[in-house]
Amino acid sequence: MTRARGTGGVEDVQPLIPRQSAHEHGIQRVDNDARLSDELASVVGGARRRAVRDGDRQIDTAHLLHSLLESDPEARSVFGEGPQIARLLGYLVQRSIGYGLRWQSGVEDSGAVPVVTETAGFSPLAAACMEDACERAAVRGGPARGTDLLAAIVADPQARAVEVLERAGVDPREVTARLDDRSGRSGECGEATC
Repeated sequence: MTRARGTGGVEDVQPLIPRQSAHEHGIQRVDNDARLSDELASVVGGARRRAVRDGDRQIDTAHLLHSLLESDPEARSVFGEGPQIARLLGYLVQRSIGYGLRWQSGVEDSGAVPVVTETAGFSPLAAACMEDACERAAVRGGPARGTDLLAAIVADPQARAVEVLERAGVDPREVTARLDDRSGRSGECGEATC
């Protein structure tokens, strides 16, 4: 970027805020994964940008939930309209202050899932949720959608996204029940869906 000087010369000016790429933060691209629908790939891209902007080392489940609510109308509709969705988005926006600052010092991992190393840039728990979403979609015979990812996220009580849901007064079990109703599942786990 250049700026003209008053004497006719040209002066180099650095941007006030340096551009930070996801690669510089170790958050590689996985949104070109053929197992993801276009909508879910967009959600992953949004979560990556949010993680970089927040200065987080990894994409966690709260980043994914925030991006789902902003970018995926089908996933957002699970929460209905009105004050509940507004309160939930309010908590997610506040992640850069308060409890979000506490999260920056640790890695999101419930210990209940094996570490998935192929999904670079994701917390272990978020990587496991991405894999679970793809497995759910494979049973259906299509690419993973936002609702597949949402179902995977709310399934682990240690997920940061679940903490945000609970703080906003949303019961993750109710979210699971709504998702099951939409997919026609009875609420019982099949072999490949739990």
